[in-house]
Amino acid sequence: MGGVSPVAASTVHPSLEDRTDTGQGSGDRWIVTVFDNDHNTFEEVVAILIVATGCSMREAQVETWEIHNLGKSVVHHGDKAECERAASIISTIGIRVEVSQE
Repeated sequence: MGGVSPVAASTVHPSLEDRTDTGQGSGDRWIVTVFDNDHNTFEEVVAILIVATGCSMREAQVETWEIHNLGKSVVHHGDKAECERAASIISTIGIRVEVSQE
């Protein structure tokens, strides 16, 4: 995300209280992981996460911060069909996305 605005990127700091996932894997749930790139802006990624997953602006900002600073982020949990649907939408902006079993 080479076009990330330093101001936008520095104003979002994730904390555990902001996360909605529980970290408890059941083996039958799937996840969507989004990976950083040098093409999409911070704002583009935030917007597509909101559209694809229905998350809040704050959650999308936290996940985008993770993508940019950690190289990737798990942005969605659900059954396989739901995760594939979300991944399909996210991939429309050209960012690498992966669906895998939790």
